[in-house]
Amino acid sequence: MSRPRVCYFHDQEVGSYYYGAGHPMKPHRLALTHNLVLNYGLHKYMKVYKPHRASDEELEVFHSREYLEFLQRITPDNASLYHDEMRKFNVGEDCPVFDGMYDYCKIYAGASLDAAVKLNTGACDIAVSWSGGLHHARLDEASGFCYVNDIVLAIIEMLKYYGRVLYIDIDIHHGDGVQDAFYTTDRVMCVSFHKYGNGFFPGTGAIDELGVNSGRYYSVNVPLLDGIDDQGYLSLFKPVIQNVMDFYRPHAIVLQCGADSLNCDRLGRFNLSLAGHGECVRFVKGFNLPTLVLGGGGYTIKNVSRCWTNETAIIVEQDVSNDLPFSEYTEYFAPDFQLHPPVTNTIHNDNTPSYMQFVRQSVVENLRSLACAPAVQLHYVPPPIFVDDDPLWENDPDVRDNKRELEMRVESRLEYYEDDKDQDHAQEEIDDI
Repeated sequence: MSRPRVCYFHDQEVGSYYYGAGHPMKPHRLALTHNLVLNYGLHKYMKVYKPHRASDEELEVFHSREYLEFLQRITPDNASLYHDEMRKFNVGEDCPVFDGMYDYCKIYAGASLDAAVKLNTGACDIAVSWSGGLHHARLDEASGFCYVNDIVLAIIEMLKYYGRVLYIDIDIHHGDGVQDAFYTTDRVMCVSFHKYGNGFFPGTGAIDELGVNSGRYYSVNVPLLDGIDDQGYLSLFKPVIQNVMDFYRPHAIVLQCGADSLNCDRLGRFNLSLAGHGECVRFVKGFNLPTLVLGGGGYTIKNVSRCWTNETAIIVEQDVSNDLPFSEYTEYFAPDFQLHPPVTNTIHNDNTPSYMQFVRQSVVENLRSLACAPAVQLHYVPPPIFVDDDPLWENDPDVRDNKRELEMRVESRLEYYEDDKDQDHAQEEIDDI
C-alpha cells in the first residue's frame, strides 16, 4: 500500500510567542519540533505549508464577536484598563495577557483551518498542525492556556464535507471545550482519554457525561487515574476506539495528541512512553480515513518535541534513528540525546484491574445505546474558507535542499529554557531580542 499523502503546516513565528516567566505553556516547543522534523528529513515526505492567519470572520464562526474584540484590544500595557473584562472572559492567570496574543491565536487557528480545508478538498489523506489542539477555549472564554479553540473551528469546517466527524483526545486533560461545543449534536463524536478526579483540571470528563438531546451518547469519556502506563492505556484505547469506529462509522477523524500524558511531563501524572503515545497515532492512522492531527498540551518541551517528531515519522511511515540529529538545539536533549527518553520517576499506577474493567464495560455499554450511525441530510456546501496551493516544500525525497527549505530552518531564539532555569534565562533571551 502506498504511503499516505501528508500536508504539514508550520509558521516559524509561532514559536516566538511568550506567555511569561514561569508559565508552563511554551510555544517554543513548536520551534524545537519543527527543527527535529527538518533535521530528520521528514519534511521530504510531506507537502509543507506556511498557514494563513485566521481572519476575525473565520474566528467568529465559533467565538463571540465581543470576546474576540477584547482579545484584539488588550495588551500588557493597557491590561489595567480591562479589569472587569478580564474577569468576564477568564483572562489573567492561567491565560495571561502577553505581547502578540491575538496574532498567536490567529496563527495556530489558521493552521488548523488550512489543514481542514486540505482534507476537505482531497489534497491529502492526513493533515498535521502541531501548533493546534488547544481544546479548552470556550465560545466567549479563555481556559487552560487556550484562547481560541482551533479544534472546534476545524471540525466546523470539516462538517461542510463530512457527515460524521470523530474527535479523539489523548491529552492528559479532558477535552472540555470541544465536548461542550458539540454536546447536543450527533454529527461529531468526542472521545477523550484523560486524568479525572481529585480536582485535576478542568474537573470534567466523568464517564456519565454522555451528551444531551441529539448528542446523547455521542460524548465518550474515559476517565483515568494517576500513573497509567503503556500497557494499561492501550488496553483501553484500542478496544474503545475500535468500538467507536464500529458503532459510529465516521467519515473523518480529528486526533488531538496532547503530550502532557507522557511520563515526566511538568504538569502530567501518567507514565506513557513516546512509543505508547505514538502507538495511539499508529492505531488511528490504520483506519485509513481522512485525518487531522493536532498538538495540544505538553509542558516538558524537550519531550514534547520528541513526541511530535516521532509521531510525524509514524504518519509519513519513516523509520528514524533513536540518536537525535545534531542541531543548534542538541544541548537541550542532554544527557542521553535520544529520541526516545527512558521512562523514569514513575508515578504509582492507581488504575487497578477492576477499575479498568469497569471503565471499559461502561464505555462499551454506552456505545451500544446507539441504534446505528446517524444519517446526514443533503445540504448546501459552502466554499472553503481559504486555499493555498503553493507549498514551501514538495514531497520529493530525492530532491536536495532548496532555498525555501533553508528559509524554513530559520528559527526564533526566544525562550529555550525551562524548570529551574525558566525565569532568569527566559528573561535574558527576551531582553536580548
